[in-house]
Amino acid sequence: MSLDWIAAILAEKDLCRMGHGQRTEDQNLGLGWLYYALARIARPEHVVCIGSWRGFVPIVLGRALRDNGQGAKLTFIDPSLADDFWTDSQRTRQWFASFGLDNIEHHQLTTQQFVQSQAYRSLAPVGMLFVDGYHSQEQARFDHEAFAERLTDDAFVLFHDSIRPKSSGIYGEKGRYTHSVHLYMDELRERPDLQLMDFATDSGVTLVRSVQSALSPSLREVR
Repeated sequence: MSLDWIAAILAEKDLCRMGHGQRTEDQNLGLGWLYYALARIARPEHVVCIGSWRGFVPIVLGRALRDNGQGAKLTFIDPSLADDFWTDSQRTRQWFASFGLDNIEHHQLTTQQFVQSQAYRSLAPVGMLFVDGYHSQEQARFDHEAFAERLTDDAFVLFHDSIRPKSSGIYGEKGRYTHSVHLYMDELRERPDLQLMDFATDSGVTLVRSVQSALSPSLREVR
């Protein structure tokens, strides 16, 4: 990742929106630094990203995978219900290519549709899952559970817009609803097999990981 590449990201107004704490005045990717760092540290071979307004998260994660130099891929799932931005496959490829990325495969489907597809059935093990689609408790649960059996033992799962209720009109006033992902986070906090950490910057993101994956091999043996 170079300063010129960061500047190119932040020069796009729509990539500075949607609650990741980006700031153009100091060339700051906000929570994007966290996403990039996790992918560089964990070096996942396959990442799944559900939802993105203009691709900020898949772009940052796609760059991290490219910088890892292992040929890792990112599966991006977005049905383009908010507008038509992701409806043209050639334009989508060109958009990601404009940031030097050819390792992102977009599926214009809901998660419910994707799990019925051959692409889902042939999916490689998922080392990182980023959930940022429809921000209801029920959909966050579905998105998570859809990939739970496909996560690697040491996978990171991140939920965006996860720390508070928020009214959203992204689907127009008739489709206005209140984010309730935080309620699903409350459910997950009750599970003894998981550990959660909130990052309250802007709209917030919650990191979820298996307790067992966080233990060293020696500690796992003791348990």
